[in-house]
Amino acid sequence: MEVKEILSKVDHTLLLQGATWDEIKEICDDGIRYGCASVCIPPSYVKQAKEYVEDRLKICTVIGFPNGYNTTTVKCTEAEDAVSNGADEIDMVINIGWLKDKRYEDLLSEINAVKHSCDGKLLKVIIETCLLTVEEKIRMCEIVSRSDADFIKTSTGFSTGGATREDIRLFAENVSGDTKIKAAGGIKSLVDAEDMLRLGASRLGTSRIVKIVKQQEGGTENGSEQDTSY
Repeated sequence: MEVKEILSKVDHTLLLQGATWDEIKEICDDGIRYGCASVCIPPSYVKQAKEYVEDRLKICTVIGFPNGYNTTTVKCTEAEDAVSNGADEIDMVINIGWLKDKRYEDLLSEINAVKHSCDGKLLKVIIETCLLTVEEKIRMCEIVSRSDADFIKTSTGFSTGGATREDIRLFAENVSGDTKIKAAGGIKSLVDAEDMLRLGASRLGTSRIVKIVKQQEGGTENGSEQDTSY
């Protein structure tokens, strides 16, 4: 798989708590330069970033992030605010406690309510796979497939683990309809990225892939930089 094709699937991500505008602007510049699918950034920077990139790059942001236990009303308000500020894509975190409590219809209703608040924009549903059993992952594949959301996404990058090849394979076996898959967190190399795509992911949430390509262009050793978020 060509590097250009991999980059076209990347949501180039910066969600660290201390992210500055200069850092956000840099990943926007890189997202444009390398033809990324989007940049995924904190909600507080969406309006500024959208004005900066204009129509050259899609802006993605996060809702109910990273813990997912906000009320549905708060998540919907966050989504509406993000869209009004120019967000093209929304990544929301489910209420993991509801899943543990088997409140499946509440999860479905919340996803659909947030999707409605997205006003036609793309919605990706983060289920935080590292905290779930295999049965819970399969159940969430079913719920997201029944919902109006566009993607199921593995991870926030802020919990105990990120995307695994096993989880992407499991997703691919259990989603249905038009539901797509986003692998996020722990994608540390071009080999990781290519494997995730071959196993069924359509998007990759990562900060590392663009960094690796930049390092290769500069003739420096890749893989030595610690990825603390994605």
